[in-house]
Amino acid sequence: MSDKTYNGWTNYATWRVNLEVFDGLDPREYFDGAEDVYELSRMLKDFADEVVLGEAEGLAHDYAETFLSAVDYYTIAEHMAEDFELFAEEEDA
Repeated sequence: MSDKTYNGWTNYATWRVNLEVFDGLDPREYFDGAEDVYELSRMLKDFADEVVLGEAEGLAHDYAETFLSAVDYYTIAEHMAEDFELFAEEEDA
C-alpha cells in the first residue's frame, strides 16, 4: 500500500486547494457563521467550488469538479480552526 499524503496533507488535491484557495484568508471574515469544524468544512467546500468552478463549462468544469471531489475539506477546516483558535471555548468546556 502506497502513501498518498502530500506535504503533510491528506493528498495532493487537499494541499493544493488549501494553498491556492485558502492561504491568507481569515476564516473569521469569510466564514463567520460556522459553529463547528464540520460546518466550517462545508462552507470551505462551497467557497472552493465557487472560486474554482465559477462559470466554467464543459470538459474544464468536469475536470475541476473531479479534482475538487478529492479534497479533504474537514482536514483543512481542522487546521484553520486550530490556526485561528476558532471554537476554542467549546474545547475548553
